[in-house]
Amino acid sequence: MFGSVGGVFSGLSRRFTTAAVSLNSDAINLLHHVRLLCSLGHLQEALKLFYSITPPPPLVQSHHTYAALFHACARRSSLPQGQALHRHMLLHNPNPDFDLFLINHIVNMYAKCGSLDYARQLFDEMPERNIVSWTALVSGYAQHGRPDGCFKVFREMLAWHRPTEFAFASVISACGGDGDCGRQVHAFALKTSFDSCVFVGNALIMMYCRSCGGADEAWSVYESMEFCNLVSWNSMIAGFQVCGYGNRALELFSQMHFSGIRFDRATLVSILSCLCEMGDGLEYCFRLQCLIIKTGFISEIEVATAMVKAYSSLGGEVSDCYKIFLELDGRQDVISWTGIIAAYAEWDPEEAILLFRQFLRECLAPDRHMFSIVLKACAGLATERHALAVQSHVLKVGFEDDTVLANALIHACARCGSIALSKQAFDTMISRDTVSWNSMLKAYAMHGQCKEALQLFSQMDAQPDGATFVALLSACSHAGMVEEGTKIFETMANNHGIVPQLDHYACMVDVLGRVGRISEAKDLIDKMPMEPDSVVWSAFLGGCRKHGETKLAKLAAAKLKELDPNNSLGYVMLSNIFSTDGRFNEARLIRREMEGKTVRKEPGLSWIEIGNHVHEFASGGQQHPERETIFSELEKLVRRLKDFGYVPQISLALHDIEDEHKEEQLYYHSEKLALVFALMNLGNRCYSGNIIKIMKNIRICVDCHNFMKLVSELVDMEIVVRDSNRFHHFKAKVCSCNDYW
Repeated sequence: MFGSVGGVFSGLSRRFTTAAVSLNSDAINLLHHVRLLCSLGHLQEALKLFYSITPPPPLVQSHHTYAALFHACARRSSLPQGQALHRHMLLHNPNPDFDLFLINHIVNMYAKCGSLDYARQLFDEMPERNIVSWTALVSGYAQHGRPDGCFKVFREMLAWHRPTEFAFASVISACGGDGDCGRQVHAFALKTSFDSCVFVGNALIMMYCRSCGGADEAWSVYESMEFCNLVSWNSMIAGFQVCGYGNRALELFSQMHFSGIRFDRATLVSILSCLCEMGDGLEYCFRLQCLIIKTGFISEIEVATAMVKAYSSLGGEVSDCYKIFLELDGRQDVISWTGIIAAYAEWDPEEAILLFRQFLRECLAPDRHMFSIVLKACAGLATERHALAVQSHVLKVGFEDDTVLANALIHACARCGSIALSKQAFDTMISRDTVSWNSMLKAYAMHGQCKEALQLFSQMDAQPDGATFVALLSACSHAGMVEEGTKIFETMANNHGIVPQLDHYACMVDVLGRVGRISEAKDLIDKMPMEPDSVVWSAFLGGCRKHGETKLAKLAAAKLKELDPNNSLGYVMLSNIFSTDGRFNEARLIRREMEGKTVRKEPGLSWIEIGNHVHEFASGGQQHPERETIFSELEKLVRRLKDFGYVPQISLALHDIEDEHKEEQLYYHSEKLALVFALMNLGNRCYSGNIIKIMKNIRICVDCHNFMKLVSELVDMEIVVRDSNRFHHFKAKVCSCNDYW
């Protein structure tokens, strides 16, 4: 690239023999100032000042300055600046004598900046090397994920030098999660007494934690260390976090804090990451926040971002996340913005979109991860227009070929009700991975298009995984295609090497239960090689409800209440089964049991987007500002539908009220109110076409399902309802689910 070392450094002496050229005091001061700027991390200013010195100082007087500049380039991973500096040195010093000190810095710069092949070329042409030369190359290979090159150089080094603790630490880190390789290096460190060095010990801790089940071995290394620095504590805490031992990490952090050892932001980020994976971590998060505020770390971007993620993962108030975000006071970067948008994407997707717009107004550049989070937020909205707007930004910044973003777009469009746009995004992808195929399969399943899903699976040219078969089985379940589902379930292990897990069994129980093969579903549960979870029993209970299997429904509800006592599903479904069967007293007892245990049923909510604004409706509709007009229009619509054959399904309503009031309860379900409001505002919809889109948080009831079918024919429009399970496309008195839901 820049000439060989043997040709450029023609002399073999490490001392300069070129006649010294005296420098004036100004030049000497300037060189000193360049080195000072390098030590302070101001690389650009240092290079600018160095290049301004005229005439350029000869190498005999400036080799320490060159070394300082190459070292600064290495620390900043600034390869272009390092290459330019190397060219400058060769241009103004065409025949320098060999200087081991300087050439080590050059090799180190290329190695640290990832130009490993050229670093190796320079290294091989060096007429003389010392331990620093070898260590620089070993470290470079390790830092850039080239373990084979790292081990090769390390082995070659052993013939010439005894390795340093830094070389040991580098080669240990290169082992990654390979525990066997790491143990061999560990054994060699023990033989050479390097295991007592703190750098080696820290590297061993992280190596063992990354290997399968290595937390205990890492702890043994930690306990055997004669001296521990902050990195040792942080390595062990981070190691416990990586291995999933959050409680042990918290215990060690408490020990560290009460021992008076000062922690840093890396410590706090690891602890907050542990809390994200602990179901009961919210209270600890509150206490940790007090400590973070007290010690001033709340203003650190990494700590604040990790805290936002912890609160969001643990179900904390999203408003608290925003307050933490504001503590950064204008110093937010793309990572912290992504963190707060991710928090809102989960609980308030509309606000997440508003935050993304604010991010763009502040002229910050979104990265791929941010776009994927924003597209996830779009998936929680009623229409696809936001997803398409985000996609236009993706194209604008040149990420159009990004597979992850294309996958997110497929998911977002499908969740917003547009299977056609999902297919368009899938068809235009240049490169597809397994997630791409799975996303499209899930889209078809969500919209009840099982035949299309099965056809797509036959064309799949990526390796299927467990999620692939969950999507296929869900598609079969939603379409009532029991034979196809059974065949897929029975052959997935033999044909594709995918052993059925809990989610596959839950899907298969759902497939059988929906078509009334309840006894077969129960037999499948009894034969499961693992204990069925609440999802399996929920699927079974749904089948029992649909086909009136009261006895087995009681069993399923009891199991569901045992496994998930705070979930209202078991109580509500069993109560509905009793009501349908005319056993109203037993239904009332179930409701009272639910109230006595303070288990709350999730209130039914529906959303519809009108005029760039999302309107929310609750059952009863008392909160909407236009409720009186909506009620009036709803009554008119119901009268028309009754002439059209509509008969309210009042069997699930409370027994101790008159039939007339039971009907009124059904009329004011949230999706009916949303539909009427949409019909009142057909000219203000934010999407085109003869279609109405409604989003609902729980499963649509039988009466509302029948209602939507009749209205679709009455007004000659397609009505799309997304409930908690799937999409329903109502058109001309028919639903896409074929009444399997």
